Amino acid sequence: MKKIIIMSVLVLLMSIPAWAFSGEVVGTVQGFTCVTTGKICPVDKEDPLVAATRVFVVKTSGTEYYFVPNLDRALLARYLNKKVKVVGQINSRYRSINAEAFQVWRDGKWKTIWTKELEEETMKEFEVGT
Repeated sequence: MKKIIIMSVLVLLMSIPAWAFSGEVVGTVQGFTCVTTGKICPVDKEDPLVAATRVFVVKTSGTEYYFVPNLDRALLARYLNKKVKVVGQINSRYRSINAEAFQVWRDGKWKTIWTKELEEETMKEFEVGT
């Protein structure tokens, strides 16, 4: 009986994603290749770099970076080398953040560019038959 209780507790604990928590990531948008080779994406060659880069990340201080899997590549590419803040669920195990809001630092303050709600509202406007 004791083994069954212990096993049940372990299964329950394993099913809780303890590594995911709400938070924010502040850094710059960089190409994944630039980050993993230890380079900063070159400002003077942004256009060819964006065309060749398939995956973008938000690079924080040091060697830390986070994937933002629910934001489109085009949105991230638009803000290459810009200071950004992503608010959402951080998964430290996979170095990712599931964005709830995406902000850009402009004129001394954060400007919200994207939110889940804004995307859903926009998609409703473009539904066929509305």
